[in-house]
Amino acid sequence: MEIERIKLLGVPVDICRPADFEEAIVSLMEKEGPKQIVFLSIWDLLKARGKSEFAKAVQQADLILPTSKSIISGARFLKLTVPTRWNPFETLVNIMTMLENRYKSVYLLGGHKKTLLAAERNVRMTFKELQVVGRYVGYYPKSEDPAVTEAVRKSSPSLVIMSDGLKDKFCWFHNRRGTFSTSMFLYYPDAVAIFSERKAHVKKETFDKGLEFLPELLRAPLKIFLFFPFIHYKMLLLWNRLTD
Repeated sequence: MEIERIKLLGVPVDICRPADFEEAIVSLMEKEGPKQIVFLSIWDLLKARGKSEFAKAVQQADLILPTSKSIISGARFLKLTVPTRWNPFETLVNIMTMLENRYKSVYLLGGHKKTLLAAERNVRMTFKELQVVGRYVGYYPKSEDPAVTEAVRKSSPSLVIMSDGLKDKFCWFHNRRGTFSTSMFLYYPDAVAIFSERKAHVKKETFDKGLEFLPELLRAPLKIFLFFPFIHYKMLLLWNRLTD
């Protein structure tokens, strides 16, 4: 299916309604070649402006789902089609359920060994018909990268969940895209920690209120300085509105 894509401050954002989500994922599964699904926060959007590798990765992504309330309000302020806001954890579980219902497979990439093993065990218990065809820890040395990439390629999973510990983070798939001939790739740094129950996912009520940053702020108080790029974002929106 065709999904409308808008540009917010030059950064692509997809308009995918909840009612169309399953069809969009199935369509993506059936699409030839490797594909990337992106959870786009306001900080990602700001980082994706320009010509960096990160920006290229976002521009070339196959499905870009906004996760921040500020992206939604920004689109509304600029009188663009307003996208749906997606909760990363709930969305990932939803995707995995769709895969399970179709007897598809997943590969877990990231985390420390004990955390990854616990995550794999819990995924197997929760999604009984979803095949876990492989796993590899994050934080691995650069010398192991060819082996890791080849292991993922040979497994040909329906979905690769990329989590914490990958040196290239969001760009891990983008920097190796030519290696793969299939699979969907999704970077969600908290995935392995949440599935292993070592980290709690953001509560739905907290996310719906747009307060998901508070738990992160408690863990990392210096993130209070993100207030300044947020003000910059607001100024960019205003300038864009005045000059459009």
